[in-house]
Amino acid sequence: MGCEIKVDNDEPSSTPETTRLNEQFAAQKGAIIAPVFVDDSSKKYIYLTFDDGPQKGTLETLSICRDNGVKASYFMVGLHTISRKDGGDIVTKIKHLYPQFLLANHSFNHANGHYIDYYKHPNRALLDFLRTQDTLKPPFKIIRLPGNNAWVLKDTIHTSHLVRPVSMLLDSTGYNVIGWDTEWAFSHKTALPVQSAEQMARQIIHLLEKNETFTKNHLVLLTHDRIFHRQQDLDSLNKMIGILKQQSNFVFETIDHYPGLRQ
Repeated sequence: MGCEIKVDNDEPSSTPETTRLNEQFAAQKGAIIAPVFVDDSSKKYIYLTFDDGPQKGTLETLSICRDNGVKASYFMVGLHTISRKDGGDIVTKIKHLYPQFLLANHSFNHANGHYIDYYKHPNRALLDFLRTQDTLKPPFKIIRLPGNNAWVLKDTIHTSHLVRPVSMLLDSTGYNVIGWDTEWAFSHKTALPVQSAEQMARQIIHLLEKNETFTKNHLVLLTHDRIFHRQQDLDSLNKMIGILKQQSNFVFETIDHYPGLRQ
């Protein structure tokens, strides 16, 4: 159960290592400059986000989005990057394709699948995120928590109690944490998508039209690179994008333009 709170003073203390890595990030000179973005109230914005890459499906989804001329954001795992021979090349490619595509931080080890233990040690979890920041050097301080839907924006923290301590640590070090409004779900046995393209598109249209999103007129779609490893599933992604593009007031954006983020 989520709870919306204001940041208070009971933040977990940082360690010398968290301070060092955070200062190192702050010292980096931004090679990427975000283009000017104006939030048009007559538009409805879709943030297509892919988690857990680089994996099989990363480059294929990139190609589909590029061919359709839509923007997308890739929340990548540091360990997945260094364990692939082409991981570094994929990360570099996504960076160079900004502003159409954005690289963001999805932790280093994805909690090793042990989420409760991971979040019970917030300083250790923070180090995990900072390690990915140090390794992949994503251009903005934007994170998605593994296995948990949480939001840390400039003025708001909205989290479960489990992830509140690490969320407050991330907030105190200037990070934004992005959750999601809806998910293109997948079978954990087969890694195949659950919803059809039509079902996913209808769900997105409904949520935006009924204002059932975390921020009005802005919808974050969570999906995963690996569920598009078959051609028929890539075709579904292509079809869903095509349906949404038919809505004249729908705009695909990268997550660095989500309202309320620290710049």
